[in-house]
Amino acid sequence: MSQNNNNKSLAFFGKSNYIWMLIGAGLILIGMLLMSGGKSADPNVFNVNEVYGFRRITLAPIVIIAGFIVEIFAIFKKS
Repeated sequence: MSQNNNNKSLAFFGKSNYIWMLIGAGLILIGMLLMSGGKSADPNVFNVNEVYGFRRITLAPIVIIAGFIVEIFAIFKKS
C-alpha cells in the first residue's frame, strides 16, 4: 500500500500561484489608485490637464492590464 497517494494535496493552486495572484491584484489596485483623483477645489472649474493627463489616460490602464495578465499567468501556471 502506497502512502504517497494519500498525502497529495487536492488544492487547485500552489503557493507560487497565490503569490502571483497577489502581485496581479496589487498591480490592479495600483492602477486604480493612479486613475483616481482629479478633484478640483472649485466645482465650476474644469482642469483638462488634470483629468486627461498621461497618468490617468495612459499609465493607469497599462498597469491595470498588466495586472490582469499576471492574474491569467497565475491561474494557468502549473504548481
